[in-house]
Amino acid sequence: MLRLRPYKKCDAKHIVSWIKDEETFRKWCADRYANYPITADDINNHYETCANLDDFYEMTAFDETNTVGHLIMRFTDPEKTVLRFGYVIINDDKRGMGYGKEMLTLSLQYAFDILKVKKVTLGVFENNKPAYYCYKSAGFHEILLDKPEYYHVLGEKWKCLEMEVIKNK
Repeated sequence: MLRLRPYKKCDAKHIVSWIKDEETFRKWCADRYANYPITADDINNHYETCANLDDFYEMTAFDETNTVGHLIMRFTDPEKTVLRFGYVIINDDKRGMGYGKEMLTLSLQYAFDILKVKKVTLGVFENNKPAYYCYKSAGFHEILLDKPEYYHVLGEKWKCLEMEVIKNK
């Protein structure tokens, strides 16, 4: 059974171990971290800069064996009705087994039931099909932007797709 809890500094060592190459790293963080490879200290230092914000939540998914996933949630509007998921990652040994969908489902429940948001958004690179289909299976729908967002990554131009879930009334 998967559960969700606030992030602990000791989780960072697990997260960095799941990022095996720079392409995976860039799909995970886009351009939010400058240098690859990333260290546990890099993650913890980054999160410490957000520690006093009341609109930023680092979360960890775990099961009876260990830490299996991670994501952040942050409000994107002053009214705190829209939440954005980011840094979504699952232990690479657990991918394709439903852990991502389960972590997202738990996170959406937390967002809608505890934080009382009306909408949850996220971005995913078009070339990250496994993540895209995982998000769709958890209830996210792609929305078309007037102006698509692109990132220059590893000498390529990657399109970022915008997805959302709106709370049922």
